[in-house]
Amino acid sequence: MTTTTPHRPGLRDFYENPAVPVASGPSRTLRQARILATALGPATAGHPRTVLDIGCGDGTAAATAAPLLAGHRVVGVDWSQDALARARTHLPYTVRGELTALPLRSASADAVLFSEVIEHLVDPDTALDEIRRILRPGGHLMLSTPNLAAWYNRALLLAGVQPVFSEVSLRAIHGRPGKEVVGHLRLYTPRALREFVAAAGFTVVGLKGAPFHGVPRPLRPLDRLACARPRLASILLLHARKR
Repeated sequence: MTTTTPHRPGLRDFYENPAVPVASGPSRTLRQARILATALGPATAGHPRTVLDIGCGDGTAAATAAPLLAGHRVVGVDWSQDALARARTHLPYTVRGELTALPLRSASADAVLFSEVIEHLVDPDTALDEIRRILRPGGHLMLSTPNLAAWYNRALLLAGVQPVFSEVSLRAIHGRPGKEVVGHLRLYTPRALREFVAAAGFTVVGLKGAPFHGVPRPLRPLDRLACARPRLASILLLHARKR
């Protein structure tokens, strides 16, 4: 008589679940795209820059950014088959690949959008190594991630409450506000994010803040106000260049 061990859902199952959110708010996307558009400059005829949206999810973020990157080639990259199927309705170019070994040539991209991805990774070091490999010298990295030190998280910690964005389980929410489990494994303060990206071989150009679409409506004006101080903002927008 043989027995089989029941399958227990893991990280891969979690992210392949269509019910798991794969898109974030448009405010962060637009702010990030404006920074990148300014850095890249206008596209020249016959010589578009290649912009990779790594961890593109359902493609809505790249589609929102595309008008500001007109003339440049925007390519969505993700390892979730379900997310890519949805992304193809928004993007003309998509590539399936994992961050541990991207199926792209070295020094083949001019810029990388890396939006709300790094907080989900078991191995962010290898991810930044791969991004640096595929970027051309001087290539741009636009990274966004939740801020562990956001203004409301500081108050929550003082009250003994688990910070927003942080999670202790992939199955349910425990000890923090919110209703959705989104699979965050790592969180960064502004200082930690700057140091981490610089240690990976990038020069940090700037760090700005963006609001979080999940903040309760009465608190949204305060959240937008906090964007002027990235160390207090909900979302961190980091612009770096490959050294």
